[in-house]
Amino acid sequence: MEGKEEDVREGANKFPERQPIGTAAQVPDERDYAEPPPAPLFEPSELSSWSFYRAGIAEFMATFLFLYITILTVMGVLKSDTKCKSVGIQGIAWAFGGMIFALVYCTAGISGGHINPAVTFGLFLARKLSLTRAIFYMVMQCLGAICGAGVVKGFENASTFERLNGGANFVNPGYTKGDGLGAEIIGTFLLVYTVFSATDAKRSARDSHVPILAPLPIGFAVFLVHLATIPITGTGINPARSLGAAIIFNKDRGWDDHWIFWVGPFIGAALAALYHQVVIRAIPFKAR
Repeated sequence: MEGKEEDVREGANKFPERQPIGTAAQVPDERDYAEPPPAPLFEPSELSSWSFYRAGIAEFMATFLFLYITILTVMGVLKSDTKCKSVGIQGIAWAFGGMIFALVYCTAGISGGHINPAVTFGLFLARKLSLTRAIFYMVMQCLGAICGAGVVKGFENASTFERLNGGANFVNPGYTKGDGLGAEIIGTFLLVYTVFSATDAKRSARDSHVPILAPLPIGFAVFLVHLATIPITGTGINPARSLGAAIIFNKDRGWDDHWIFWVGPFIGAALAALYHQVVIRAIPFKAR
């Protein structure tokens, strides 16, 4: 047995891993990773860069496609007299999660694939992007959401669109506004926490022997949150999605609870950013 163990040890040393597999992999080699500097609060030079505007256009188009597919799916389910004739709640959750997976995959290399003002807000708080870019992204995301919901309305006759509430978010009967706010906070926390974990450069350096496809866990997190909270709020966790549907629907029911779908996601995103930076990464303590 001792000879076999020596052979294994010799073989492992002959072809060493960049990081050892196992518990030792939890301690990264400092040579493999350097903490990136925080993004500046204001970066005026971005305004003269084509890549800045290209990223904003990518966010607009991704959010447009996101609303188009997901709101059509929601309305298709609501139109059916029984859920058995439609994709049901599981199908709605897959539509949201699947579209996020596809769109983050397509746009991550251009804009980072945020497609959500709450995600942008969380990354801004963690100093991953400048305030200039964060505001620009949020504006483009909201415009894309409005256009996507508008196209959906064009496919439905006015009476059907109104009867189905335009796919807008609101707190469902049987739940309080506090329930809705809590669901949005926790749901967005899960989403943004997953975004931080899946895109962490330090983790990529440490686990370089394990390929990580970041859009997959992000899309799956969106899917799971929708399964849990569709019965409560229809699931917002994305202020642009809620705003686009509410503007195109433009009825009192779409606006009564609308504040929940901004306050909840922004609180959840802020908590996720704080948790990741302070607890998971302990960045404030490294500066001491």
